[in-house]
Amino acid sequence: MRAIIVDDEPLAREELQEMLQSYPEIEVVAQFGNAIECLKHLKQLQAEVLFLDIEMPQISGLELANMIDSDNAPAIVFVTAYDQFALDAFEQNAVDYLLKPIDSERLCKSIKRLKERLPSIKQTEADAAVNHSYQTMLKEQQLRLIPCYYQQRVKLIRLEDIEHASSDISGVHVATENGTYHTQLTLKVLEDKSPLLRCHRQHLVNVEAISEISLEDNGGAVLFTKSGAQLPVSRRYFKAIKEHFGL
Repeated sequence: MRAIIVDDEPLAREELQEMLQSYPEIEVVAQFGNAIECLKHLKQLQAEVLFLDIEMPQISGLELANMIDSDNAPAIVFVTAYDQFALDAFEQNAVDYLLKPIDSERLCKSIKRLKERLPSIKQTEADAAVNHSYQTMLKEQQLRLIPCYYQQRVKLIRLEDIEHASSDISGVHVATENGTYHTQLTLKVLEDKSPLLRCHRQHLVNVEAISEISLEDNGGAVLFTKSGAQLPVSRRYFKAIKEHFGL
């Protein structure tokens, strides 16, 4: 199992990696000190498991889990300093959790759970139900910040500042009144976990940023945003736009 450790404490990362060396089935392919760097490299590393600290600056472990496309999500083991009572919800919904400081016997139990949950291993009905509950929990959570990349910098953009998001051959881009930025998040994640509304296969729009709708003869439309951008609306998605504005 290819694994990534994400924790803002270097000592905690090193201790966990040292403990994982006792398990030949686990290959730690990377460590990251924050969620943004992990998200940037996650697809390339093709990890099957994330050991993910919950409390980290800027973007928490829970928020990072919420940013990962569920269709390609690795198994996630939360690592946390919360006490046992605060972890009851995670026990029901997460793949697993480890309580800091990590106990070797508890880690062994977690590795066993991971092996049972991997797609290559047939899930029991109970496992499938827990995984479905976990994915439902993540889907219900809304994103707070969108990590974007611009000129060797990472910019955290608030959802309310986004006018629209689009995808092309170079990736996914979010546009604000101050510029356009690349993000590692997929349109599917942005659609599922934010108020952005899909208007076209390749476009999402913030309905609060729409200033004008031009109707087309083919049953579609063109949206004009407050900054002057033009977005196509296909017939398939026009109904939701019209319903929002009571058209």
